[in-house]
Formats: sequence, structure tokens, C-alpha cells
Amino acid sequence: MSDVAIGEVLAQMRAMAAAARGEEAGNAGGAAGEPAFGELMKASIDEVNRAMQDSKHLAERFESGDPEVSLTELMVTAQRANIEFQALTEVRNKLLTAYQEIMNMQV
Repeated sequence: MSDVAIGEVLAQMRAMAAAARGEEAGNAGGAAGEPAFGELMKASIDEVNRAMQDSKHLAERFESGDPEVSLTELMVTAQRANIEFQALTEVRNKLLTAYQEIMNMQV
């Protein structure tokens, strides 16, 4: 990684840290009123959890013989929840990788 790229990454990290603390981010980006990173992650996790629960309840209704639930609807809902979960897992993996790279940087 070049010195310029490292400097840009550090500036972005400082801006995100300031936003997470609820501080004004100065000239590093981040408008006032934007939700903090932690809040965005929690909202995303809650949304994925809700999709998984909806899929589970729809499957239970289908298994119990509810005529209002079609197999197509069940499969689409299950796949959508699965894709959302995979996307969240990838975001987590990227965050962990970035954290490990930062921790391995020499100051």
C-alpha cells in the first residue's frame, strides 16, 4: 500500500471514529445528522434478523398447510433472507480483515 493510500485510509478512519462518537467530522466528510456507524450496523443486523424470522414463520405456516402460503412465495422469501444473511456475513468479514490490517500496521 502506498503512503498516499494509507493516509487516505487513516483520514477515513478518523472521520468514521468522529462520526461514531457523534462529533462534527470537520473537513473529513460526514454531514451532521447522519447516523453513526454502529447504529447503521445494528439496523442492518435487525433487518436481516427480521427477514430470517419472517422466512421461518412463513415456512411454519406452509408446513402446517396454510392455503394462503404458496411454495413460490416461501422459496423467494427464504432465498431473500439467505442472500441478506450472506451479505451481512461478507460485511463482517471485510470489517474483520480491515481491523486486522490496521492492527498489523507499524506506526
